[in-house]
Amino acid sequence: PGSCATATKGLLQATALVSLSAAGDVILMAMDDDRDGRLERIWRAVAQIPPGAIDSYGGVARRAGLPGRARLVGRALALAPEALGLPWHRVLDARGRIALPPGSRAHRLQRQLLAREGVRFVRGRAVPAVAAERDLDALLWRPR
Repeated sequence: PGSCATATKGLLQATALVSLSAAGDVILMAMDDDRDGRLERIWRAVAQIPPGAIDSYGGVARRAGLPGRARLVGRALALAPEALGLPWHRVLDARGRIALPPGSRAHRLQRQLLAREGVRFVRGRAVPAVAAERDLDALLWRPR
């Protein structure tokens, strides 16, 4: 997986390239649904989550300027082109748990990807590897 900066920098280029791929129908549908830029804003917010950190679907929605749209974040991640290299695995439910069905291949993959970044699980809840900072902007993972 690429870095957050790489994912953010190449966002538009990767979207354009993928829309011409064999999976173009799905991606073009996603782009048609994104006339107001909501999906791209969500993808940018997810790309900003640093390794070892986690965020909730609702937290991503708020940082994308879409408070109350946690379900849209899930949809945006499902529609995201793989070429973006988004760190989708860093997005968890509001309780800090993996939202995918326990025991599923996708659940195991998400847990493995988080573990590689130092995220631990205690009673099913993720414990981020990145220590919280006191600076609000740093907490929200916005570029400085």
